[in-house]
Formats: sequence, C-alpha cells, structure tokens
Amino acid sequence: MRITEFAEIFSFFISSGLQNFKKMNKGIVLLLVVGWFGMAKAQTEDEKQLKMLFDAALTEGKAYQWLGHLSNQIGGRLSGSVEAELAVTYTKKQMDSLGLDKVWLQPVKVPKWVRGNPEFAYLETDPGITTNLPICALGGSVATPVGGLKANVVEVQGIEELEQLGKDKVEGKIVFFNRPMEPTLINTFSAYSGCVDQRYSGAEAAAKHGAVGVIVRSMNLRMDDFPHTGSMGYGDTPVKDRIPAAAISTNGAQFLSTTLKLKPNINFYFRQNCKQLEDVDSFNVIGEITGSVHPEKVMVVGGHLDSWDLGDGSHDDGAGCVQSMEVLRLLKKTGYRPRHTIRAVLFMNEENGLRGGNEYAAVAKDKGEKHVFALESDSGGFTPRGFTFDCSDADLKKIQNWKGLFEPYLLHIFEKGYGGADINPLKQEGIVLAGLRPDSQRYFDHHHAENDTFEHINKRELELGAAAMASLVYLFDSQTSTAK
Repeated sequence: MRITEFAEIFSFFISSGLQNFKKMNKGIVLLLVVGWFGMAKAQTEDEKQLKMLFDAALTEGKAYQWLGHLSNQIGGRLSGSVEAELAVTYTKKQMDSLGLDKVWLQPVKVPKWVRGNPEFAYLETDPGITTNLPICALGGSVATPVGGLKANVVEVQGIEELEQLGKDKVEGKIVFFNRPMEPTLINTFSAYSGCVDQRYSGAEAAAKHGAVGVIVRSMNLRMDDFPHTGSMGYGDTPVKDRIPAAAISTNGAQFLSTTLKLKPNINFYFRQNCKQLEDVDSFNVIGEITGSVHPEKVMVVGGHLDSWDLGDGSHDDGAGCVQSMEVLRLLKKTGYRPRHTIRAVLFMNEENGLRGGNEYAAVAKDKGEKHVFALESDSGGFTPRGFTFDCSDADLKKIQNWKGLFEPYLLHIFEKGYGGADINPLKQEGIVLAGLRPDSQRYFDHHHAENDTFEHINKRELELGAAAMASLVYLFDSQTSTAK
C-alpha cells in the first residue's frame, strides 16, 4: 500500500465521524492503523530505493560507455574469435574496477566457426543476364564448392511444404525457404518463433530430399538489403551429405520470389567459404557481491558476451552484458547491501552452441550451489516494458504485488513466459527465471545483421533497462531473504 492509498482510507474514517470510531473495537482500530502505517513505511522504502537506482542509472550510468568500447573498439564477438577474447579481458577489467567481492573467469570450450571471404550471389534470368543479391552464410553452414554453386530454385513456405513436394521436385535444386515473419503478431518474438525453424533445420530437411543448397528468407519484419545470419544445424546428416545454407535479405527474397513466378526455371548462384574448426578455449566472465544474510543462495543477472560477426553485437547482446554489470554497480552505488549473493554472469557462446550457459549450470550443480533467482537481458537495449517469469504460480503472484512500484517507470509486463537461453539450464523446482522485456518492434530490424551497431543504441533506453533490472533484483533480494 502506498502513502496515497493509506491517506484515502484514513480520510474515509475521519469523514465518517468520530462516533464511528467509538463504536468500533479500539484494539482492532489500533491494529489496522499500525498495520497500514507499517505497510506504507515498507513501500516508501522500496519506492525510495527504486528511485535511487533509476536516478543513478540515468545521471551517472556506465552501461553506455562500456557498450561503446565493446562495440566500437572490439566489434563483433563471434565465439572463438580474437574479438571474443578481447571482450573477456575488457569486461573482467571493468568488473575488477567496481570493487566487487569476487571477479573470475570460468573456463569453457566453445566452437569456432569462421565465415571466410564475403559471400556472393546472383540470380540468372537468362544466360549472361544476372542480378546480384545480398546473402550471408548461416552460422555453422558448410561451404559451397570452390567455384560456387549454381542450380534451379524451388520455393517453399516452410519445411512442411518441402516434405509435401518430395524428392522428385527437390533433388538437384536449391531450396528457397520464403516464409516471412507474421506481421500481425504484436509480440515480434512470437513472429520470429513462427518461422525460425526453416533457418535452423531447413538444410537438414532439404538434404534428405537431394537438394544441393538452401537459401532462407531473413528473420526480419522490415524490407531492406541486410541479410540476417543465425545458427543452423544438420542433425544427424553425415558430413559428406551436408549442403550449404545462406540467408537472403528480405528485399532479395521478394525479388527472387517474384522472378520465380515469371520464370520458374531461373538459376541461382552463390558462393561462400565458411568453415568449422576445432573447439577452442574461452571463458564466462563472472562478478559477485557476496550475500550478507544468505551468502549460500545465489541470484544471477546476465547476458551473452558473444555475438555474430556481421555487425558489432550492440543489441544482441552487448546491451544485456553491460546492463548486467550495471546492476551490480548500481546496487553498490546506492549503498544497498544484498542479502543473497548476486552474480553478474557474461555467458560465452549463446549464439551457436550455448556452451557458456550449460557450463555455468554444470559447475553450479557440481559445487552444490543453491540458485534462487536468475534474470537475463537478451532482447535488445530498447525501452523496457517489463518482465516475463518462468516460475510457479505462487511465486508469480508474489512478484505481481511489486507491479505498482514499476508503474511510475512505465513498466507494465509482469506475466508468465520465458526467462532466457543462458539461464534456462539452471531451471529446477523453486528457482525463479526472469527475462527483461524491452519494446520489441525494432529488434528484428537489427538481429544477427550488419546493422546491429552502436549507432542504433539509445543511451537513455539502455539505462532504463539496467535500472529496471536492478530494481527487480533488489526487490527479490530484499523481500525473499527468508525463503527456504
């Protein structure tokens, strides 16, 4: 209950006249008044702490500065790359400077896939008449033959349609998966989920029908010339039978589809020389404030330090990493001493393997650590709208009691949903997993593409997200310290 709500109730009693007070049991009245004052006092303390966190983030935040270095001085941080290792060194140094109780590197083996020379593609409508189209190799794809690959194209709207066509209509051709993200879905992550299977599993399915290559429409709601990469897999397809897979920009997909309707027998050519190398050593970067009451109970806030290589990974997921670091800095800056142990974890290899998240969970299990809460930011650095929670109904009901505290900051989403890929391996009974949910309308304009760059980060939006995360961590820490 806020002070304003208490004042309304108290005014009601006053306006009812003193006679009403005399008729009531004086003991009950006293208990009610004391209770209301106590609730108002507790809420006032929470409101004050949240305001301090938001004020500190908006006036002297470090997240934007940290992200500027990651993006502009280091760049895209593909797992296993030199840039990824530079990011490990930089973020550890910054966490060392925050005066945390402990900062360390957690070793993890990660895959090393390299893109090689820039990809090249064209559409051949007649012999010698070609139109270049923007493509990029999907992460994990094999290369084309050295001289490239040219073949007729068969367009499908998804894996189900591919299966219906069968081998007779697919063998020897390039399969063009052209199912777009559904524009009528306001939750763009739902639109993404509705078509990303063709990117991840399309090559595996097409190879079984004798296709020689795969081209996939980029996971993007906007029409532009930026192809979007992303992870893909071959399942149990033998290495010798694996076929190259690339993404084509949305404008390119539209042009290809339209041309196929006019000339079904056109040829598509593409060349890429990507390669999968041996696993290499890398690290999760971890900083910790040790709990003052329950040091054995751990709360995690994190993002993934690796990114794809086409842009500089500012939204995906440099933003989540610097916001997580900022959570610890803000708690210290405002003088709050956590009851639980709180860790910022910058996970390595979320994009093409999830090795960092799995390794962190495995080490925690081996050590017998008790994790009670984990919060991930991996949806971009846009304006925060709230949180989704993977937890019990009882925990969600308790969390939703805090919703009013976030209303002054225009955060309103407090609902069941997904926490995040890197924290999901921690899932077990009793733990609350949470995901920051920024406004998602622009996210897939940049996701896994060349234009995921620092210039598309808004400083204030990034800071608001960090403050929102710090506020949720504070509330869970301060109001669940006696949890079993």
